[in-house]
Amino acid sequence: MAKRSAIVEMTSYGVYSTWDSRSKQLPKIQEFTTQVVADEAVEFGFVVNIKKGKGEVIHYRIEHPGVLGKKGQLLESFEGEEHIGNNDWEFYLGDTIQLLYPDGGFESNLGPWRMVIEMGGKIVAEKLFTSMQEMKGSFGNSAVFNAAQCQKVRLDLRTI
Repeated sequence: MAKRSAIVEMTSYGVYSTWDSRSKQLPKIQEFTTQVVADEAVEFGFVVNIKKGKGEVIHYRIEHPGVLGKKGQLLESFEGEEHIGNNDWEFYLGDTIQLLYPDGGFESNLGPWRMVIEMGGKIVAEKLFTSMQEMKGSFGNSAVFNAAQCQKVRLDLRTI
């Protein structure tokens, strides 16, 4: 008898409530988006629901834009595995901005964050997020800039 294929559905993605990894409760979606303001308090990622996958193993990976560790070294992608515990299983893959290195640590978080889940050697869920810096104006208004735009603003200011 042929084994049934698991059914994988991404049920939400974007910014979530704070997540406690020790809890069985998944974080709650706050905003559906792929554009994320770079802030330590912001939790972002996605939730998948996997049906008919009990006993299978997923491999997950978070590729960050070049986050620096405590000693200024470039951190590797975050990877791991999880065993699917039942036939209607939910999994949250997410991260927050990492401020580990005091000099340039914030800027190392700006840019693309690729999150991937694989099952049986095949990608079954994937989302690309972009973390951007929020700039506050003198009148309380704000704008969000990605890493390339921030670099251009810095260069433009040097020429003035």
